[in-house]
Amino acid sequence: MQTRTIGIVMVIIGVIMMLYNSFNYITTEKIVDIGPIQINKEVNHPIVWSPIVGIVLATGGIVLILSKNKQLS
Repeated sequence: MQTRTIGIVMVIIGVIMMLYNSFNYITTEKIVDIGPIQINKEVNHPIVWSPIVGIVLATGGIVLILSKNKQLS
C-alpha cells in the first residue's frame, strides 16, 4: 500500500508540474529608513522548472503503481 500511495502522489505532483511551469514569490526589502520615512521595494523571485521534470515524475509514479500491482499477482 505504501508504494501505491507514493506512486499516486508522484503522478499528481507530476501533472501539476506539467501544467504550471513556474511560480513567483515576492519579498519586501527596506531601501531607505530615515526616521519616520521608509522606502520599501518589492522584489520578485521567480522559480522555474522544465515540464520534463513533471513528465518524469508522472511516469515514475505510474511505474510504481503498476509494479505494485504485478507484485500482488
